Amino acid sequence: MRPLRIGVIGSWSGPYAAGGRQFDAGMSVWLAAHNQRIAGRPVELLRRDVPGSAPEQARRHAQDLVESERVDLLAGLDFSSNAYAVGAVATQAKVPLLVMNAASSGITARCPFAVRVSFTIAQVTMPLARWAIQQGLRDVCTVVADYASGVDAESAFVSAVTAGGGRIGAMLRVPLNTLDYSAYMLRLRELRPQAVFFFLPSGQMPATFLKFWRDRGMADTGIRLLATGDATDDHYLEGIGELAEGLVTSHHYSFAHESAANRRFTAAFETEYGSHLRPGYFAVAAHDALAAADAAMSAPAMRGSAGAEQLVDAFRGLRFESPRGPIEIDAHTRDIVQAVYIRRTERLDGRWINREFERFERVREPAL
Repeated sequence: MRPLRIGVIGSWSGPYAAGGRQFDAGMSVWLAAHNQRIAGRPVELLRRDVPGSAPEQARRHAQDLVESERVDLLAGLDFSSNAYAVGAVATQAKVPLLVMNAASSGITARCPFAVRVSFTIAQVTMPLARWAIQQGLRDVCTVVADYASGVDAESAFVSAVTAGGGRIGAMLRVPLNTLDYSAYMLRLRELRPQAVFFFLPSGQMPATFLKFWRDRGMADTGIRLLATGDATDDHYLEGIGELAEGLVTSHHYSFAHESAANRRFTAAFETEYGSHLRPGYFAVAAHDALAAADAAMSAPAMRGSAGAEQLVDAFRGLRFESPRGPIEIDAHTRDIVQAVYIRRTERLDGRWINREFERFERVREPAL
């Protein structure tokens, strides 16, 4: 039987290499539980390293994967800029594309062969804004990294707050890789809003922001701090836990999610990798990408000589239980529909976790 060849594009080197390791781990856990097969076929993963946002490099790798390697599927993609570039290749070559992280709202609309199994920035941000309004936090400021995803987060949060009757005191944008937040802390102290929402890409930026927040005594002002789960990604939460203690975030997956499916997933993860590598939202999306591929390729419509268009159609309307909770692929948009959780960073049994305490059911990408 011919192996199923999947071209996986992501970061395995450079400052975002942890994302590639999480992709690998999530796929490995799923394959180990399914005899290394998808829809009965052995699997070959062909990895291509694109360290960071480099759309032209991503496009070249995708072109090589479809033309020289003859892959059946493209997958991965941590940065939206790369996803748009690869999406153009997938469309031209008529190869299905499984988006395992890139979170820009327009990816599936732009690429008719794309299926998203991760999340969008707006999808996880708007529930947090609605929760803030429910808590009476109507006077807020925003701080976001000045790039596409940051602007998406700002737009989603601001629109939901104002729709709920709140007001925005200031919308502050910081350059990518900012390491000195002194001026922003001073401005927020002057404005003294009820709450501050921030969005910074996972890694050094949110950790540094949280350190400035603590060191400048911002918690003593009574201002509530809110963020999306990028700020407390499970795979590095142990390293920043004290800085994030009490932080309220919104996201679609937590290592501490209470369900049988997640207990199986995290137990298998720990068996394979020990306690030093905790699954985060990159890993669960990679795991679910293979689960979705297995379900779609096993569908009755895929028997015989079905092509790429039929496979993309087989993803539409898929529903299954993920370690994050119930998920589905929207039949019209090919985007993910899922629960979004409001969480608080806490220490439990000696480990830092994102403890879910409220949920918004079946949240769709609001822009579609």
